[in-house]
Order: sequence, then structure tokens, then C-alpha cells
Amino acid sequence: MPCLIFANEKGEILDFPELEMAGRSGSWYSRPELTDIIPLPEGSDLFVLPGRVPIGIEKNTGDPVLVDANPYAPHEGLQAVAAFMAPAHTALFSAAFEKTDPDVTPLPLFAYTAVGWLDDRFWVCGFRSDNDNRQDFAGFNDGQIRKKTLKKQSDCPKNRLIQHLGKCSLTYSCPAAKNYFLGRYEAPLPTSPACNAKCVGCISLQPSGCCPSTQERIKFVPKPAEIAEIAVAHLQTAQRPVVSFGQGCEGEPLLQADTIEKSIRLIRKQTDKGTINLNSNASLPEAVERLAAAGLDSIRVSINSARKGCHTLYYRPQGFNFKNVLESILVMKKAGRFVSLNYFILPGFTDDPDEYDALCDIVDLYRPDLIQLRNLNMDPDWYFEVIQHPAKKPPMGMRNWLEKLKKRFPALQFGYFNPPLR
Repeated sequence: MPCLIFANEKGEILDFPELEMAGRSGSWYSRPELTDIIPLPEGSDLFVLPGRVPIGIEKNTGDPVLVDANPYAPHEGLQAVAAFMAPAHTALFSAAFEKTDPDVTPLPLFAYTAVGWLDDRFWVCGFRSDNDNRQDFAGFNDGQIRKKTLKKQSDCPKNRLIQHLGKCSLTYSCPAAKNYFLGRYEAPLPTSPACNAKCVGCISLQPSGCCPSTQERIKFVPKPAEIAEIAVAHLQTAQRPVVSFGQGCEGEPLLQADTIEKSIRLIRKQTDKGTINLNSNASLPEAVERLAAAGLDSIRVSINSARKGCHTLYYRPQGFNFKNVLESILVMKKAGRFVSLNYFILPGFTDDPDEYDALCDIVDLYRPDLIQLRNLNMDPDWYFEVIQHPAKKPPMGMRNWLEKLKKRFPALQFGYFNPPLR
């Protein structure tokens, strides 16, 4: 079993073989199974967690142990460590830690997976949830990406959306933007500077004094011609082409339904190739119906929870409710289109028995085609505080959760990315 790791005051990561690594599921801490552990995927990052001390596992008893002093230098401080896994990987356990001060600033908006050390390498509690290699670290060459990004920006100086995606590629290292400039897979089409939700974990806009957003939101609404210039060429030439409205660098795309509808019609006048997808909070079923009629092939509906109360506390919707989200799913299914649930995964919440039952009810009633197992990018302590989640029962365990879903719904697909449908 991998051992506990921690960071000293300088941020240097050290291993502590006296204790095994621990995994966290909500307020439960335990020793992971060997089947829960994989080598740290290439392209992952390690984070030091200020104001938080690690929890390990006592080898003989299996009991969790709080490590509140640096075992090698007791008069120096120590900090917990977590992994941010590369795309296409889903967490089975969160990093095990405890805050040293209940009022400590929330962690930045990333996912925090349990990580340990064994045989000269790091190991994490997770699994590969999609075999698609579109965002694998080995597939990106920084020099090539920079060259192609700058060339495309130079060739299309008047297309504001291409200029914006260039910043996403070179400044924020967005893998979707990189793939666009490399001419392959899924290309992003951000359109909306506005949003009708105030998601607590929004990665593009946060209030002053809170944890910072991870990227800057788009500041303009592109014209249909600007969108089509990107989409048509990509759909006609890329490998397994998908173009997607609704990205992390924007608000809610359905607020720009008129622009998107015109764009889809303009795209489909020029090519019938590839998949046109919408990533959305699915708040406006009437707009979804219009887009389906225009030629939208698929929708990815983002939800943190299958329960109305938890969904509302996280999304803080402005002018819509959870019923509207479900209506949008129904609209797409009635139109014969593909529906994914972008279901934010957090061990201890996702596999809560009550949450599992609520998700099963939605799958039974609305029959989504795919669940995308995306890790929740948010401080877990902050999240549990926001959604007011006092767990009534121990979590099922993420592996058990997934196995039960697969057995109950054999036609339901699981993955990480928006699939190409054409």
C-alpha cells in the first residue's frame, strides 16, 4: 500500500512510510483497496494544501491518524498534498486532510484526489473513465501548438472568437482549444458572457475576495459567421469531429440561443459532417427545443446532484429551476437526440445512498444516453457546507456505485468526453 505523503513549509513533498495513505469519502476516512489505486497519470499535477494537515492510516489497525506535526522536523509546519488527475480519470477517494482553522480560505477550484508514494512513484485513488485519448498529455507538443495557434490567429485577425481561443490555448492551456488549433477531435465554441446561474464553483467568474476563477470569461458574443468559420472547417477536416457550444470560459450558452440557432443553421448549410453539441445547465427547455429543430445533435447537461435541493444550493439559479433542467432532457430525447449528464463526481456525495436513488429515478424516467464522470472542481469542505449535506448513511463507495448503475442500466454509457456521433 502506498504511504502517506505531506509537504513541509517550503512546499517540498516528503513520504512518511510509518503510515499508509488514506482516502476520504465525505466525513469518512479509510484505507483504499489495492484495486482503487493506479499510478499517477501522466499530465497530472500535485497540489500543496495550505492550512490543512494530512490524515494517514495506521498499518496494524486500519484506523485514520491525524498528522498535525512534521514527523521529521516537529518545530516546522506541514501541509497536506493532493493530486489533480489528468483528463479522462475519475476519483474514487478525495485527499484526506483536516483544516487547521475552520475559517481558512477555500481551496482553488480544482479536484483534490488522494495520493500516496510507493516504489519511487506516486499513486492515486482513481480510474481511467474514458479510453478516448483526445486530451492525453503525450498527444500535445507545446511548440507545435504555439506555432499553429499563432498562425491561425494571424490568418484570421478579424475573427474575435479565434483570437479568444488563442488565449485559451496559450494562456490557460485549455486542451479543447489546443485540439482546435491542432485540427482534431472536439473544438470549443464559447458564445456567452452572461449566465443565469451563480454556481458556487464557477470556474470563470468568482466574487472579489473568494477563491479566484481559473480562467477569464469571454467578454463578447461572437457573430454566427465567426462561429461558422471555425465550426465548418473543423467538422469537414478533423478526426472524429465535434464542435461544442458551452465552455468553461463562458456563462450559459442558452442565453445566446438566437446566435447559436443561426450559427447551427449556417453550419449545416455548408456541411452535414460531424457532431454539433451543447454543454449547458439546460435551464431553458424552449430554447433547447429551437436548437434541436435547427440541427443540434447532442446536449451535455451539467448537474452536481440529482436532488432538487442540492442542485439549487450549488447552482443558485436565476429564473429557472430543476424541473426546467429535466424538461430540457425530455425535449432532446423526444427529438431523438443524444443526451449526456455531466455529473460532477465527489466521493462521499455522489455515492451517498440517497443521491444514488435520486439519480436512478432520473435515469428511469428520462433515459439519458451517457453519464460523464467529471470530478467536481471545488474544495470538498466548502462544497459540503454549501449544499448542507449531513450524510445520514455511510457512502456506498464509488466502485460499488458505478457497478450497481451498470448492472441496473445496462444500456447506459459511461465516459468522460462528448462522443462523436457522426
